[in-house]
Amino acid sequence: MCGITGVAAFKGSPHPTLEQLKTMCDSIFHRGPDQDGMHIQDGVALGMRRLSIIDLSGGRQPIFNQDRTILTVFNGEIYNFRELRSKLESKGYTFATKTDTEVIVYAYEEYGIEFPKYLNGMFAIALHDTVQKKLYLVRDHLGIKPLYYAFNQNDLVWGSEIKAILASGRVEKTLDLDALGEYLAWEYVPGKATLFKEIRQLEPGQLLEINLENPRCEPQTYWDIPRTKEIELSDEEWADKVEAQLRKSVTMQLVSDVPLGAFLSGGVDSSLTVALMGKAQTYSIGFDDPSYNELQWSEKVAAYLGVEHINEVIQPNVVELFEHLMYFLDDPIGDFSIFPTYLVSRLARQYVTVSLSGDGGDELFGGYETYLADEKARQYQKIPAIFRKNLIEPLIKSLRPQPQKKGLVNKAKRFIEGLENPVDLSHARWRIFAGDTVRSQLFTAEANQELVTPSAAHIIDLFNKAGDRQPQNRSMYVDVKSYLSDDILVKVDRMSMAVSLESRVPYLDADLVELAFQIPERLKVTPGETKVLLKSVAARHVPAECVYRPKEGFSIPIKNWLCNEFRPLMEELLSDQAIRDQGIFQVKTIKRLKQEHLAGMANHSHILWSLIVFQSWYKRWLKN
Repeated sequence: MCGITGVAAFKGSPHPTLEQLKTMCDSIFHRGPDQDGMHIQDGVALGMRRLSIIDLSGGRQPIFNQDRTILTVFNGEIYNFRELRSKLESKGYTFATKTDTEVIVYAYEEYGIEFPKYLNGMFAIALHDTVQKKLYLVRDHLGIKPLYYAFNQNDLVWGSEIKAILASGRVEKTLDLDALGEYLAWEYVPGKATLFKEIRQLEPGQLLEINLENPRCEPQTYWDIPRTKEIELSDEEWADKVEAQLRKSVTMQLVSDVPLGAFLSGGVDSSLTVALMGKAQTYSIGFDDPSYNELQWSEKVAAYLGVEHINEVIQPNVVELFEHLMYFLDDPIGDFSIFPTYLVSRLARQYVTVSLSGDGGDELFGGYETYLADEKARQYQKIPAIFRKNLIEPLIKSLRPQPQKKGLVNKAKRFIEGLENPVDLSHARWRIFAGDTVRSQLFTAEANQELVTPSAAHIIDLFNKAGDRQPQNRSMYVDVKSYLSDDILVKVDRMSMAVSLESRVPYLDADLVELAFQIPERLKVTPGETKVLLKSVAARHVPAECVYRPKEGFSIPIKNWLCNEFRPLMEELLSDQAIRDQGIFQVKTIKRLKQEHLAGMANHSHILWSLIVFQSWYKRWLKN
């Protein structure tokens, strides 16, 4: 596990220097505190910071092929490197190390531009072919590892994090207001955009080939979730098939030359992962607020499985923690759960360097309540419109939010809010927090002119790209390609790497992903029940009471924190004067949102928190 960065200077552009490259590497020191590696040749600079996981003594990067004409730096793990190495050795290639990195240069030498298809793992790769005068940037199938780049007529600059690109001094910093509109809609910037106009993200399953003598920037897709038909097997046969594939994925991801453990929330996904690991040390955290503490469930699962379990009840200084975490969000997300993700990563890092997680299970097997909401919406539409519009909806909107996070009133209000979003969004109607109407009220008239992308556009495009799959698989395709890759995996990567911890995700093995999209809909979501098949598999290994319980999620009491611990910060960053001076948002709208939230008239925690995170980002990366 590492962080990578680099520069390719085109003809006429000043070549990168070792000092410049070192500054870029130092900016992502947290991703790899064990070693650095730098190489400059023919105007191409490859740099990395290494967190040593495999071949501790021999895996230093860059790694070269035998005649030193091909070199690479990469971030991640290639889980099938031993099998791939054997195959390449049988073709005559000679390896000088035991590291997984070395298979990349020889896979490229053997398979050319097709080489990413042979890699099973999580990776962001920069590879320089000095003979062909080509540079390749590659991101793994599901987007587990990040890779950003800035391209212009002078050079290409890239990095595992945006801060490494900015550290080059070669890239301007300009706010992309259109991307900001999408960020406030979804709490993350979807697709290839970032909040910097000049910087883009290589999307999951994509490869960028740059001819250094005639540079053009046209990313191409080497992998997507195949459009395969559902396979009809008995329920038991499907359970056996999924368990076998998940077990294979977990086993592959246990390869490590350093201590390894697992996050354990006590939910279906993490519990099943731990069960299939066998012997493991596990970690979980809870807050002192009992409404946001699930430690009883993780303790039950750990005791049942007989694993060593370490948990911690957290009473953090949240404002101080906020300031610390914002440094790692140079591509901001408004996801509250950055806090528990960071805290459990920090706990695990006291004992291990690698930790497995259960991320991806919801997107592949139908775990979100938004899928149930979409079905309920179809039933709700059968009620005559006169009753819906004139009686039910006004009544629910008039109710005050409940203090508890899972109250019936809160669910009803959120359900009605979601119905106001475009029906083309399907289940994602309940994911959007600032649609076009809200955005028009949030932004000034001048800023609104730059919001050229409708808030729903990217997600609707993904639904279209999903094609003629079954309805549930279309929804899950969208989640894998957006919410998972642009929010969940960003959060996990940044918060785990902030403490130099490698987080692995067995559910996102590409073979398991392809299998999941062949499972019949009846085994994913049914009326009133999510994740039908995966729960049946989990129930083979952990107590049924831990499997068949309401989904809680990895959440925090942010609604209350905004009224208490975070209130001074909110008042500072969202003050009338700060908003007026910035000139992006309407003062009266921000003031109303704060007043209604503080008075308990409405729960605006999502939009207020996203604004706070943006203001902190803006202050750090654009004003400074």
